[in-house]
Amino acid sequence: MELVTDPRTPEQLREHYEIEKQLADRLRNAPATQRAQLYPEVYNDLFRRVTHHPQLAMKKDPERSGRMVRGKLRLIERYLRPEHTFLEIGAGDCTLSIAVAPKARQVYALDVSEAITSGSARPSNFQLVLTTGCDIPLPDNSVDLAYSDQVMEHIHPDDAASQLAEIHRVLRPGGSYLCITPNRLSGPHDISRHFDDIASGFHLREYSIGDLAALFQQAGFSRIWVDKNLKFTYLRMPPAPFHMVERLLEALPAGTRRSISRTRLMERILYLTMVGKK
Repeated sequence: MELVTDPRTPEQLREHYEIEKQLADRLRNAPATQRAQLYPEVYNDLFRRVTHHPQLAMKKDPERSGRMVRGKLRLIERYLRPEHTFLEIGAGDCTLSIAVAPKARQVYALDVSEAITSGSARPSNFQLVLTTGCDIPLPDNSVDLAYSDQVMEHIHPDDAASQLAEIHRVLRPGGSYLCITPNRLSGPHDISRHFDDIASGFHLREYSIGDLAALFQQAGFSRIWVDKNLKFTYLRMPPAPFHMVERLLEALPAGTRRSISRTRLMERILYLTMVGKK
């Protein structure tokens, strides 16, 4: 978990906010029959219009990008074996998937847009797979480890269950899905954090640990746990204790809840890395 202050000017933040909110409203209000086409369209438009977007800036900061990739690899390597097929959902610039490639048999990088992936060197066991939003064009039982970081909150709430069902479908029996997503109790976490109390940008819905555990159960995962990275070790913990903390926080007035949830200690407690096993 890397806590980074956005270095952009207030004018740039406002520009990003207004463009993203406009595009997000198109996606948020679109009927299901149109959303598949809209997912790649609105993201391509965002990256074209917001030239100072943090994801584009990340490509120009190899030191920070490398630091973040190494942190993610430490988690992934605990679940990955050399004979495994790895799937990254929402691969972005594909830096992480390319770093995983030497450690796996096959790597699939799934995204709705090729706008920030172009130019990346691609190993022979790496394949970029474009999706219309929630579908995963891979065979049943073909993936050992699926992974997403900051993706679940970008899926339309009405599509979240469908996406989880697709992930469950492509996983082999015994395969795992590692899902990292910001906790809504300390949000919003998209660009609207600077302007609104509830996510109104491309975070179409942010989730609590309790919210996400219920969705994983609905999708059919046989075991669900929260993976916590402590200073010297990792812990696998059931969602229930965290959900209890969330319920106590939700009983507080909104301002008090937000202040407590955004403390460094509480953000680390609430930070959401959920794992589902098929």
